Amino acid sequence: MNYFDLTYIFLFLPIVIIVYNIMPKKIKPAILLLASFVFFFMISKFLIAFLLLSILSVYLGTRWMSKVDRKRDEVLESTEKEQKKEIKNKYRRRKKLILILVILFNITFLFAFKYLKFFTLNTNFLLNCMHVGWRIKVFKFMAPIGISYYTLQAISYIVDVYQEKVEADKNIIRVSLYLSFFPQIMEGPIARYSQTAHALYERVRVNFQNFCFGYQRILYGLFKKFVIADRLNVVVGKIFSNYQNYDGITIFMGIAFYTLLLYMEFSGTMDVVIGSGEIFNVKIPENFRQPFFAKNISEFWTRWHISLGAWFKDYIFYPVSLSKPMKKLTMRARKGLGNHLGALISGAIALFAVWFLNGLWHGAGWTFLFYGLYQFTLILSGNIAEPFIKDLCTKLKINRQNIAYRIFQSVKMTFFVFIGELFFRAPTLEVGFGMLKMMFTKIHISTLWNGNLFKLGMDKKDFLIVFLALIVIFIVSILREKNINIRESISKKNIGIRWLIYYALILAIIIFGAYGPGYIPVDPIYADF
Repeated sequence: MNYFDLTYIFLFLPIVIIVYNIMPKKIKPAILLLASFVFFFMISKFLIAFLLLSILSVYLGTRWMSKVDRKRDEVLESTEKEQKKEIKNKYRRRKKLILILVILFNITFLFAFKYLKFFTLNTNFLLNCMHVGWRIKVFKFMAPIGISYYTLQAISYIVDVYQEKVEADKNIIRVSLYLSFFPQIMEGPIARYSQTAHALYERVRVNFQNFCFGYQRILYGLFKKFVIADRLNVVVGKIFSNYQNYDGITIFMGIAFYTLLLYMEFSGTMDVVIGSGEIFNVKIPENFRQPFFAKNISEFWTRWHISLGAWFKDYIFYPVSLSKPMKKLTMRARKGLGNHLGALISGAIALFAVWFLNGLWHGAGWTFLFYGLYQFTLILSGNIAEPFIKDLCTKLKINRQNIAYRIFQSVKMTFFVFIGELFFRAPTLEVGFGMLKMMFTKIHISTLWNGNLFKLGMDKKDFLIVFLALIVIFIVSILREKNINIRESISKKNIGIRWLIYYALILAIIIFGAYGPGYIPVDPIYADF
């Protein structure tokens, strides 16, 4: 079962809503937790044990930290001023030990399930290159759903408790629900404890407005998935699996279609996730903010998979770049390289760590590592070049706010995104570079009019449907970019117009959705990460 499965939308979710609503207020959080465990068990069976171990480790670790804090405060009350710093450092070290133990406990599971095989195979390859006679046995384990998501949430919670940004929660049900809430468990977003934990425990009844708004958002996600993503999937699959048979224009179309497919599938999933949470009055954080309206690749990543980027920024980038060794390095670099380049050194090291881990987070493979380092190179190059581009535009009297220049920036940014997604989708680096080479060297202009583009699994009607659906998405995106709340605007219309819009969306999904023979539904892409 996934979030686009009719079983989830029309059976599981409604049953949870009904049971949640009829049960006494006192046990409503327990109902949500039970539903979350049932959802997890239906997909991962007894691998739920590892989710429970993660929950237990985080709960006990944070409670232990809280106990250390209380003991520290008691000691500080009866300590002379000149000794207080030493006392604080002593108890901080104890907390840090707890922090490290809990993080290592959770990371060990993540490594074993997701990366052990990759690292073992590559170690064996190196041993073979060095003519060493023995090999490490290769193990592969089936990973619990959402392990990459709930592990990062667990780390964010215990780090925030360690830094005393949030208090260690005494309520194990609330902690459990925060880490396992069923709409989020499979594909995120990666919420912070302060964002969702207390809302999940408010025990608010499902009201009519939340129900309607939630299912509206779910329908919008279904529209993206069934009408656009599943339709494009046929073409993308053919081109990537047999790229040698196509010319550069067709390959470029396949890359562009895959980028659209990925956006529609993942953002559509987030619509279903956020809509499901909204039904229960839980405001799950947005994970997308019109990414293709960005002016450069750096801004793009503040709009795409927002929760993952924010996690890496807060828990990797800042701790690395603001550490004492990095501060000393920055001071030395400023003296030797100047204020601009010198200031970028520590940031570049932290940025490398972020994108190396970001690539690895997406998957245990060289294509994902290359994808991460590709993004690192683009962002760092942009940071280095920014003052020089600014000076050049000033000398040439180019207005960077001019619509033509902004279109140029968007087109350039989109092209770089396409290239990144090529390697993200390619099964191997060899295939990725092969497709990239053919895209520039095997160009047949006649492809644009000889009809071959309509022989890839989408006919003219399919292209028209995708085009019209993208116009709808584009209009909605413009309105969102202008901070216009579309659903509230619709809710203020008279009942006839409201239901006309609702039925139009439902009928569009039913009539224009890609179903039946010839269509291959897109599997939940980010559920594999």
